Amino acid sequence: MAAHGGLWYRAAFDFIDRPGRIMKRTLITMLLVLSTTLAFAADKVPAHPHIEIVTSLGSIKLELDGKQAPITVAHILKLVDSGFYDGTIFHRVIPGFMAQGGGYTPGLKLKEKGETIVNESGNGMTNVRGTIAMARTNDPHSANSQFFINVADNDRLDPTKAPYNGRWGYTVFGSVIEGMDVVDAIVNSKTGPAGEFSRDVPIVPVIIKTISRVSYE
Repeated sequence: MAAHGGLWYRAAFDFIDRPGRIMKRTLITMLLVLSTTLAFAADKVPAHPHIEIVTSLGSIKLELDGKQAPITVAHILKLVDSGFYDGTIFHRVIPGFMAQGGGYTPGLKLKEKGETIVNESGNGMTNVRGTIAMARTNDPHSANSQFFINVADNDRLDPTKAPYNGRWGYTVFGSVIEGMDVVDAIVNSKTGPAGEFSRDVPIVPVIIKTISRVSYE
């Protein structure tokens, strides 16, 4: 497998080299545009905004990191400001692992929109207890609205960097600053099967009443 991957890797760069400098200039231009766009996005996102998740089991305050995860934080704040999360639930909770929510309403009706964001898991933040990260499918760039809060150190969810077998992780974009006891209560809810899920769904729905920005003015 490693040899096969190595051949593919060399062939890809041979392909870039054969057409000549035009292809190289195009790729460099694309990378420069992308980096400029990301820098511009980072400038427009608050560095450390606070949000509050008010649930049926209590409130959780979080500090987001707009410097390390500008695309993710901008996306989350847009959803928060639109009221998207109000009335959704924590639909998947696993003790010793995490509590996931933000994509279903009671009755397990999917609420997600079609917009997805790029993966920022290489930002240096890790999936330790108390951090919040984006949920996604096997596609690393499929994060939509769902998030999860880690209740343990889950470094296996972090990216790995290797020449041929590296993998994308799950983007961490903030951490709990108040209400971790509420997160623990949520994750220890009695669960069972429901809807499309064979297990881990709280029997009594844990409602996200609102998520809003916190202002200290």
